[in-house]
Amino acid sequence: MATTCSHLDQARILHTDKDYCEECVKSGGRWVHLRLCLICGKAGCCDSSPNRHASKHFHETGHPLMRSIEPGEHWVWCYMDSQLVGEIDSQTSGGPAHNEAKD
Repeated sequence: MATTCSHLDQARILHTDKDYCEECVKSGGRWVHLRLCLICGKAGCCDSSPNRHASKHFHETGHPLMRSIEPGEHWVWCYMDSQLVGEIDSQTSGGPAHNEAKD
């Protein structure tokens, strides 16, 4: 059963046109999948990527919410709660859907 994430109200940046990891581009690194910080809009690479920039961003800033910006993926992850907490509807600019964690 999903629990309610108390951080969803912090989401400010829901969409981006970025299709690259900003830090990997700066360092000449490579990435596997991309994530978007919903607090500040920073695009970073996933934990399957060598540099794990999305997780590093959370540890450096405390920004709890990331979403996948991979084509066809709309899930939102909360680092503070260590769980999936919703989805971003790609057709709207609405916020994360509360209490819709996916198994």
